[in-house]
Amino acid sequence: MFHYRTLRTMLTGVALAALASPAFALDGADLVAKLNAANGASGLTVSFGSIVTDGDNLTLQGTKVTPTGGEPTEIGDVRLEGVAEDGDGGYTVETVRFADVNRTEGDMTITASDMQLGGLVIPANADGKSLDTMLFYERASSGPVTVASKGTEVFSLSGMEGNVVRRADNAGLDYDGTVSGIKADLSQVEDPKSRETIQKLGLTTISGKASMKGGWALDTGLMSVDEYALDFADIGRLDLSFAISGYTLDFINAMREAVEASQANPNKDEANNALGMSMMGLMQQLTFNNAKISFADASLTKKVLDVVGAEQGVSGEQMAQSLKGLAPLMIAQLNMPELQNQIAQAVNTYLDDPRSLTIIAAPAAPVPFPMIMGAAMGAPNTIPQVLGVTVKANE
Repeated sequence: MFHYRTLRTMLTGVALAALASPAFALDGADLVAKLNAANGASGLTVSFGSIVTDGDNLTLQGTKVTPTGGEPTEIGDVRLEGVAEDGDGGYTVETVRFADVNRTEGDMTITASDMQLGGLVIPANADGKSLDTMLFYERASSGPVTVASKGTEVFSLSGMEGNVVRRADNAGLDYDGTVSGIKADLSQVEDPKSRETIQKLGLTTISGKASMKGGWALDTGLMSVDEYALDFADIGRLDLSFAISGYTLDFINAMREAVEASQANPNKDEANNALGMSMMGLMQQLTFNNAKISFADASLTKKVLDVVGAEQGVSGEQMAQSLKGLAPLMIAQLNMPELQNQIAQAVNTYLDDPRSLTIIAAPAAPVPFPMIMGAAMGAPNTIPQVLGVTVKANE
């Protein structure tokens, strides 16, 4: 009985040891190979010096990123936490942590910390025919980032964060992102005239934030940027939004194939010409839905009028009146009667009380890109009508 129990215990130990042996360990080299395959369209290749495996964690030591035809850039160790095989030959990674950056080139020093990706999905077969076969991540973030010139900090931000959410049944994606705590020191601008103007405007240092959100529907290829905003104190908020359709998976795959063919061609001039022609052809598949750009003033306009007026020996109010008189003459050169009247009225309204300016392009029905390109080449003055352009102020 003793020998039987001893033998059973030994066999159990052997089985457990076998399960824990390197044969069953994560294959980091395979993961990186599939990552590069899925990321091929970007033209970036990831390489490493060695891989350290620790349970379900991998560390790529001496990691480098190399653009096609370019020189490799060292990015240090990259740690992948919570790595798991998905059962189909692909991988999921809970968190990817990048090494902090502290790099100096010439007079410029860049630092960045706490950079990471979350919810990374690396497909086994990156054919791009569905969301399941595309490289995907759920979130990306960074801690503080600084840029210094000659030892003086000229730009910084406190953090960045982005999120991507799959729609039900993989019908599309929704995304959002923020960049917070943006600061810039404009007192270091080298051009004396520009530096003097910046000082007069009281903008030697500026601070603000940026935000973005939108979505993508696979069936129609509707790609929308619902918000892309830059908001700076004592300057104003610039908002941009647009939507195009036709940006389907087939379009993306065709674009990827064109890029890959260009990268494989050793004759760079020929490759660039071929890529340009391919892109022009692909653009024919897209349709313009709408676009909007607006600026909400936060005292910048009055400051500019005061500064420019002082240079002309007049007050800011007198400068505004002068611009109101010049605007119709300048706009008349556009040869767009309907739009000219809108612009002139909007400029007058805005200069009297600077609050907001908005330009909207909203055609009655989506406009194919070939129609826009045809109008631009044959009759440029018809583009506002084709796109349904309107200009408004203080609304």
